[in-house]
Amino acid sequence: MILSDDDGQTLVKTARLAVTEYLKEGRKIELPKEIKSRFSYKSGVFVTLNKKEDLRGCIGFPTPDKILHQSLLDAAIASSTEDPRFPPVRFEELNDITFEVTILTPPVEIRVNNPTEYPKMIKIGRDGLIIKWELGAGLLLPQVPVEYGWNEEEFLGHTCEKAGAPFDYWKQKSTKILKFEGIVFKETEPNGQIKRLEL
Repeated sequence: MILSDDDGQTLVKTARLAVTEYLKEGRKIELPKEIKSRFSYKSGVFVTLNKKEDLRGCIGFPTPDKILHQSLLDAAIASSTEDPRFPPVRFEELNDITFEVTILTPPVEIRVNNPTEYPKMIKIGRDGLIIKWELGAGLLLPQVPVEYGWNEEEFLGHTCEKAGAPFDYWKQKSTKILKFEGIVFKETEPNGQIKRLEL
């Protein structure tokens, strides 16, 4: 999956436009044909909203089930209105919020003979994780352990907690662990320059 910096600009600007229009008018924007054709392949995507240094919303689709231009709009609107951890974003807040879009490669299960091998199979700054266990699943994007300075074992532990499992549940044989890579584009400030994040 090759995405140019120009693609990144378009994706982030489109996410911001979708949220702005939705919060202001209560409707989904109609995308121009060129954007639809440019992003007409299936891909996982997450949209993250940050207010100053704090998370304000993050929702997305880990698996490539939908066409990217559709899932981008859905993820952008959901991250601003449906993240259960936060009240819905208000239109007046948008000038204080930075937008970030992560495009995901399809998740691949990590296969090991012994769970102690998992940390060796993960690269911080490249991989995101999905953990599935008996009672649910959780996902953390590749940029998260970099932001918090975690090592591989901490990354596994925090992904378990995101899934509602105990911190060291990745050591259970029944736990499934998948990894994926993400290409991240982010505004440097609200409505500002858009950069590719080098993890």
